[in-house]
Amino acid sequence: MATEHTCFIAGHAKLPEGMAAKSVFDSLTITAEVDRKHGVILEASCTLATDHGRQYIHDLLKGISLKTDVAEAEALIARQYKGKATNALLAAILDLHRQYETMQEGNDVT
Repeated sequence: MATEHTCFIAGHAKLPEGMAAKSVFDSLTITAEVDRKHGVILEASCTLATDHGRQYIHDLLKGISLKTDVAEAEALIARQYKGKATNALLAAILDLHRQYETMQEGNDVT
């Protein structure tokens, strides 16, 4: 679905000790294809260890706007994801938001 109207951004956070993904990655990454104008997440992925976990985060974040709904994304993760990576996911979604804001500052999107 990549077009000139979308962008690919990534948010990163440090993983806690004792996680399966920690043996492969030092950090957790959430990547997203985002509508440039409205900030809506069209597709999302993350570096959780299981396919199920990655799909769950994708389903939680798809349709969320990084422009207007970051608090909603945080609330969804905090309320619905119960695992060791909760704080890392929250930090990564905030970093993803920062990356979107930085991209917006550098572009004249109307």
